[in-house]
Amino acid sequence: MGTIVLLDLLGGVALLLWGLHMVQSGILRAFGPDLRRILSRALGNRFAAFAAGLGLTALLQSSTATGLMTASFATEGVVALVPALAIMLGANVGTTLIVRLLAFNIQAVAPVLFIVGLLAFRGGRQTKLKDIGRVAIGLGLMLLSLHILLDTLAPAEQAPVVRTLLGAMTADPMLCILAAAALTWAAHSSVATVLLFMSLAYANFITPEATLALVLGANLGSAINPLLEGANRADPKSYRLPAGNMINRVVGVIVVLPFLHPLAGMLRDWEPDASKLAAAFHIGFNVVLALGFIGLLGPLATLLEKAFPYRARAADANTPRHLDPTALDTPSLALTDAARETLHMGDIVEVMLRQVMQALMTNDRALGLGVSRMDNAVDRLDEAIKLYVAKLTASALDEREAKRAMEIVSFSINLEHVGDIIDKNLSELVAKKAKRKLQFSPEGAAELEAFHRRLLESLRIAFGVFMSGNVDDARKLIREKTELRNAELAAAERHFDRLREARTESMETTSIHLDVLRDLKRIHSHICSVAYPVLEAAGEMTAAAVSESDPVTFAATGPGRLGN
Repeated sequence: MGTIVLLDLLGGVALLLWGLHMVQSGILRAFGPDLRRILSRALGNRFAAFAAGLGLTALLQSSTATGLMTASFATEGVVALVPALAIMLGANVGTTLIVRLLAFNIQAVAPVLFIVGLLAFRGGRQTKLKDIGRVAIGLGLMLLSLHILLDTLAPAEQAPVVRTLLGAMTADPMLCILAAAALTWAAHSSVATVLLFMSLAYANFITPEATLALVLGANLGSAINPLLEGANRADPKSYRLPAGNMINRVVGVIVVLPFLHPLAGMLRDWEPDASKLAAAFHIGFNVVLALGFIGLLGPLATLLEKAFPYRARAADANTPRHLDPTALDTPSLALTDAARETLHMGDIVEVMLRQVMQALMTNDRALGLGVSRMDNAVDRLDEAIKLYVAKLTASALDEREAKRAMEIVSFSINLEHVGDIIDKNLSELVAKKAKRKLQFSPEGAAELEAFHRRLLESLRIAFGVFMSGNVDDARKLIREKTELRNAELAAAERHFDRLREARTESMETTSIHLDVLRDLKRIHSHICSVAYPVLEAAGEMTAAAVSESDPVTFAATGPGRLGN
């Protein structure tokens, strides 16, 4: 009998965790990029940041997801530490709201949520509608799991052994706090553990004082994961936000712990229902902590900056900066990180383009060798991006996320091809021209530099198209591709005119001049590859037309290329 009760109890907890996961993943899939954008805009002051953290976490029901977004902003210096800490105060309050909602007797809503969720998930044509269906099913599972927990605990209430065992385990408030903190850390969810404690309290397995102690432990445990998993050991600055959140939790527990017994008696007189008492205390604890700390965030930020000082490190272009492995469980965040890393790779390619042209014009062989070394960094980043996206695509992605993943990999590979052209072709032309001490004619040099400037402008537009998917800019890129092809033909014709005039510089550099034009045009073709998926999505170009118009564009868009 005891084994069956334990299995039912564990099954109810597992169902609760899975329902919570479905709610979080559904919200992130449907609104993830928008939520991140809203969060980034609400960082002007601590009160707006607090409200943003509360609202965002009320939707996600995961202060960890909110913390990951905020930590990325804070570590990179996009947001100051004070508003980042305010977001976490809001997140801690936001994650309590669903606990309070589920404390009411709304179990009869579960079948309605299942029906609505299934209709939306199976019948919805839009991806966002399917994600909302996932959220409804997740909420239904959470309600069903609570019903299972209560039904499981009800007969066990009469078992003296169970009551004695739980009574011994919860007799010491400090032991309750530590056990609840460990359980919350293992479950990665304070919502799930607080709901479990509410079920135990409702079934009269634990005293009101033990209930409050367990809720304190759940709040403490929710701060452990970001501190252990969300910070980068090589960068002390990344510990500031999770450490500040942990200080907030620890101070709250220390202040409340001596008053648990009288506080439990007072709350029991106010709210006889033990489960609602736990939910009310959970909210009250976080609200009071937020009110107490929001005015002290300045001194706290100063303390954290001294405890975790900025460590200046030599920039290593070979090392990925944005591929956060902890974001892989949240596809929208992971895709954003992969896109940012691709832009980092693009920045290196842009520097290579600038330097190789400078080396060509000045016969600087040392600068040309430096460009070759940068190509090694581009190759490593390309591999890191592909492996990161491959790990992400190992989990279930919706159609929109899978399409974005392929766009990121495709642009990364095309940028890697650009780096190869610069390294294998243009850098060799630099060495050849410098060795023979050749000079372009003034007219030829001016034409190549003008061609190169247009190439750099197209690269900047391509970065914008890659991040925003702007159709007008995509059309502009394709128009520029046609115009640049014509410009190449015109530049080659003018070069032949100079050859017919027997211009010495033109005769000596003719092969180099034409090879540079050819390679710059090839680079431009790879750059323009980013426009085709955008135009195809807008219905302005079919995949076949894309492939025919530019054979390099979709050379790497298939899933099988991710591991190459």
